Amino acid sequence: MTPMNALPPRSPLTDLSHQPRQSDDSRSLLLRLWRDQISSHRGRILSVLVLTIAMATLTALYPLVIQRALDMFSTHDERILYQVPLLIVAITLAKAAAQYGQTLATQGLVLVVIRGLQGSMFRHLTIADVARIEQDAPASLAARFTTDAISIREAMIRAVNSLGDVVTVVGLIVAMIYMDWELSLIAAILYPVAAVPIQRLGKKVRRASGNVNEQIASTAAFLTESFAQARTVRVYRLEEREEKRADTAFDLLHEAFLRIMRGRARVDPLLEALGGSAVAAVLGFAGWRAAMGGATLGDFSGFVAALLLASRPLRALGALNAALQEGLAGLSRIFSLIDEKPAVQDHPQARSLPAGHGHLCFDTVVFQYADGRMGLNGLSFEAQPGMTVALVGPSGAGKSTALSLIPRLHDVTRGAITLDGVDLRDVGLDHLRNAIAYVSQDPLLFDVSVRENILMGRPGATDAEVREAASLAAAEPFITALPDGFDTIVGPGGGRLSGGQRQRIALARALLRDPRLLLLDEATSALDSENEALVQEALGELRAGRTTIIVAHRLSTVRSADMVVVMEDGRAVEHGTHAALIALDGLYARLVRSQGLEE
Repeated sequence: MTPMNALPPRSPLTDLSHQPRQSDDSRSLLLRLWRDQISSHRGRILSVLVLTIAMATLTALYPLVIQRALDMFSTHDERILYQVPLLIVAITLAKAAAQYGQTLATQGLVLVVIRGLQGSMFRHLTIADVARIEQDAPASLAARFTTDAISIREAMIRAVNSLGDVVTVVGLIVAMIYMDWELSLIAAILYPVAAVPIQRLGKKVRRASGNVNEQIASTAAFLTESFAQARTVRVYRLEEREEKRADTAFDLLHEAFLRIMRGRARVDPLLEALGGSAVAAVLGFAGWRAAMGGATLGDFSGFVAALLLASRPLRALGALNAALQEGLAGLSRIFSLIDEKPAVQDHPQARSLPAGHGHLCFDTVVFQYADGRMGLNGLSFEAQPGMTVALVGPSGAGKSTALSLIPRLHDVTRGAITLDGVDLRDVGLDHLRNAIAYVSQDPLLFDVSVRENILMGRPGATDAEVREAASLAAAEPFITALPDGFDTIVGPGGGRLSGGQRQRIALARALLRDPRLLLLDEATSALDSENEALVQEALGELRAGRTTIIVAHRLSTVRSADMVVVMEDGRAVEHGTHAALIALDGLYARLVRSQGLEE
């Protein structure tokens, strides 16, 4: 049992994906992001560049207008009444239009890049090893698509906007040099001093960002688990225990946010102090020079205006490093997930499945899990075409493991499994899985309509074929009684339907597939007697004429099997018909008696 004040343990996937890889420095991550996601959107990139440069250039014109206005004011030039206001209005309107376009272009580019990253991650997870997916909390995986994506989006927006800040600062520097090169030199000496501490702060923020995203994922995983176990919590009066676990999770999350907040909070005050020092130095020097009779009021005012206008983009550039490091931390976790190679994949010479009728053979199959546990230890049996073979045995014997090896959810460690004479590892995954249908003891439906759930068995099927499959699965009567019939949305996991109804829809889906090989993981064990009778009748229709492998926990369901394979410690210790095994009076007979069944 999980300690009451501890979060659920992190899986290896979580640990690996949360830690930025040492070999991935910032430059390689950015280059890969450019190559994989950004470079293909050239039109969007050009729009961002043009509009950003236009906006920054227009901002740099303000000090020159101020200089012109004060010089005209000093000389009592009447053109100040119309020329300067018109210039200001024109520049302001042009800048506003450029800013609007730049914001849309930037957000559009960033969002399409994030969408590409999310698509790449999801495509990878759909082909990743099932064992790899199942060992991590769903909420932890979901955090890659939300929390990490948000940090990358914010970093990219700041990075794109920093281009405008750079152009703005360059334009203002040119204006300042044009107006007064001596004052420009003083300002230029002071600002680079901040580069070193800002860089160090950025590294701290990157580490803190990794911790906070890790804690967000852990907290989400805990909340998902707690809410899913709501009935257990209330029945066993675990409310106080869950509150303590929640307090621990929220405290850890709070501390992680505090660390990243402290790192961010140091940047702006540092830049503010440096900017104030630069302005003070400039004003002091300008005051001394004015006392000596040098420079005009327009030059001085325009220069100060340019310096003050430069302070905001300079602060933004200073804060950019911290935001960029947060994004890089998320980017590293995303790429580490995408780069994981699935153990089960097609080899270059993979072939299609030859014609056949489902002749399945396990030949001394050994399977060992990644953590060292032995799943199967030399399992051998043969299922002739059209036979129904039941795998039975005590808990932990390897029955479900054997079933999962057939559609290659895992690959065998040693030995071989052949289907119609071909090693499964030599068959393309698509060809193999198209020939298989699977029904579990507690099928979870997708939150779409009944029709769509059945059509997943064969997406191109006609409506008449869908209805025929539902009828054969004894599902059509209750489906037509639903509020919207076949168009009724079943809810998350099929929660709006009963267990028996979900099971019959799953059977209809398998019937529609018309598979060569049918895999049943005790498809009736969770049903009441009435529903079990209906489902057993549907299973009879489904098993007719095809090879069926059944994992049986309740032995009453395997009497009609053509062969029963009795498993223990990952191997077959007995095999034969129900009657022959009872006569043998071995492990199978003892299991039958332990369930209080008649022999």
